[in-house]
Amino acid sequence: MGKFVVFRGGQALGLHPQTVQRCVERAVAEGPMAALDDRPRPGREPKITLEAKAWLTSLSCRKAKELGYPHELWTTRLLAQHAREHGPAEGHPCLANLTQGTLCKILDSEEVKPHKVRYYLEKRDPEFAQKMAEVLCVYRRVKLLKKAARLKRKPNERVAIVSYDEKPGIQAIATTSPDLPPEPGVHATFTRDHEYKRHGTVTLLAGIDLVTGKVHAMVADRHRSREFVAFLKRLDQAYSADTAIHIILDNHSAHISKETKAWLAEQPAGRFKFTFTPKHGSWLNLVEGLFAKLARSVLRHIRVSSKQELRERIVAAIDFFNRDPVVHTWTYKLDKAT
Repeated sequence: MGKFVVFRGGQALGLHPQTVQRCVERAVAEGPMAALDDRPRPGREPKITLEAKAWLTSLSCRKAKELGYPHELWTTRLLAQHAREHGPAEGHPCLANLTQGTLCKILDSEEVKPHKVRYYLEKRDPEFAQKMAEVLCVYRRVKLLKKAARLKRKPNERVAIVSYDEKPGIQAIATTSPDLPPEPGVHATFTRDHEYKRHGTVTLLAGIDLVTGKVHAMVADRHRSREFVAFLKRLDQAYSADTAIHIILDNHSAHISKETKAWLAEQPAGRFKFTFTPKHGSWLNLVEGLFAKLARSVLRHIRVSSKQELRERIVAAIDFFNRDPVVHTWTYKLDKAT
């Protein structure tokens, strides 16, 4: 009966009955937990010493350019070659015949990937928390204005809060051959020639009224102080003279230039107020959602015959969005703003 159980158990697991029998005998003799692991075996002494592995790991943590190579980072092939050429002189003769595959195993065991780059963002604004709180306070004010609008209450003061930024470098790219439409049973997608022609770039300057959702925008060739002032003039015309225009924006040089400050100084007191996002805090600006939507739905595969056509298409897209305005809402850490 015992042999039959061993045979059936081995058959069910895809193992030879003798393998199952040895495991059962070992479990009886040494206990079931000991039978789960293989016994230690003498094996062959590793050819690459622990010291050589440590030297390799230390070497991989340096940049290849520091050792005179034109490469910025190591490739595993280059690192293995360097180890073969210089390892023996460093007291590690076992590396004389190091292969690329062995090197990869050593690096994997140390969890080191010297051929890859993972990005991080250094915190460069010591007042990040304070500036973030200021932006969140503006968003909390937007929340109160929206609530008053829903309840049809008249606010104590007329104010417009606009989230503003620029999207530069929008490329005007033309096709050199016509696109081919989808054809059932032949190809399911539009087909496009790989060649293209560049006609330059344009910049979109845009702001979202955070209470109404209306997008104010203009398209220009560049985004200098004069273009920013031109956008401010558009906002000035869009709102009545007794409305305070509060703008959330970043610290781009055009926003704090002498030309911009001179124009603002000529405006009535309280007409414009700026709240700046902290450095590397563009994610705090709600207008970035508009740019993402524009890139995803309009600009992603766009082809135009000229910069003028690109301008017209962008303006048409903004008009399309304004037919059914989306009221953007900020919720992250809003209740913690002080």
